[in-house]
Amino acid sequence: MRTNFDINTLIRPNVKALKPYSSARDEFKEFTREMIFLDANENPFENGVNRYPDPQQNKVKQLLSEKNSVGVDQILLGNGSDEVLDLIFRAFCEPKEDNIITLPPTYGMYEVLAKINTVENRKIPLTDKFQPNLEGIFSTANYKSKIVFICSPNNPTGNSFSTKSIEKLLNLFNGLVVIDEAYIDFSEEQSWLTRLNEFPNLIVTQTLSKAYGMAGIRLGICYASAEIISVLNKIKPPYNVNELTQKKALERLINTRAVTKEIESIKHERKLLISELKNVPFISQIFPTDANFVLVKVDDAVKRYDQLIEKGVVIRNRTKEELCENCLRFTVGTPKENKILIQLLKQIA
Repeated sequence: MRTNFDINTLIRPNVKALKPYSSARDEFKEFTREMIFLDANENPFENGVNRYPDPQQNKVKQLLSEKNSVGVDQILLGNGSDEVLDLIFRAFCEPKEDNIITLPPTYGMYEVLAKINTVENRKIPLTDKFQPNLEGIFSTANYKSKIVFICSPNNPTGNSFSTKSIEKLLNLFNGLVVIDEAYIDFSEEQSWLTRLNEFPNLIVTQTLSKAYGMAGIRLGICYASAEIISVLNKIKPPYNVNELTQKKALERLINTRAVTKEIESIKHERKLLISELKNVPFISQIFPTDANFVLVKVDDAVKRYDQLIEKGVVIRNRTKEELCENCLRFTVGTPKENKILIQLLKQIA
């Protein structure tokens, strides 16, 4: 449990002083009553989407709260995880002054968002075992270092980071520690949500795009202390999650049996895929994975990528990423798709 942390020292002064926009649906919230709504300048003719959506997405948050034993006031929803991450930058990082720390190879949007927000990105590469270099992080951080971004399970490497390493960061780093858990449902590791209340500087982001199979609706989830969520709510757009997204999310979150079945299928197929990849001659290394993809080292990544494209299979060439020279990333597909991939890999070998 960390006690020597004050979130108020990190909030940008202009955000701290900001009076948030109050929408019509923020001011009147009694949606269960039969009312005539003449407050929001909406088209009055009902078609299912003529009204503004709930700006706080309360029904979705209630389900997530029950599922994860987290308070509703500790949840923020965004238009994909990228909006959530952008809000964190805008709330806590002063442009042209502050810096963030990332651990390449990692999710590329952290760097893109840093550039958009004019925030310095201090990169500390992972070790050769794809683990955080704590010595490098602490020697690089200064009083202007606001956030460390951790992707665990990591993209593109697939592995989870050491619990002890993350604990040390949470206890000793003087800024926020954002743990991106986009792939946590495919891992045997426990989510950091279970320890959210131990660390006031912890932010956990998740998504419905991967395990829940809803990349098309764009719903990102942020879990943090009520104080952090309150700050992010001040600056989020009033209706950032549309009505159709909220409805589809509710349907999927209620249908947990189908989601669990799909996750188990992907994990089973991942195991079979790894077993078959061991028999492909030009693959020299298969990296451990807790995600729904497998990173492998090959003889010539560009050549093998092009060969698969010609055969009608699109994978990801990660050879330009730090520590990933001649590496390809295979997403785990359906049993049929995985079988075709293996057949083609053996053909081009």
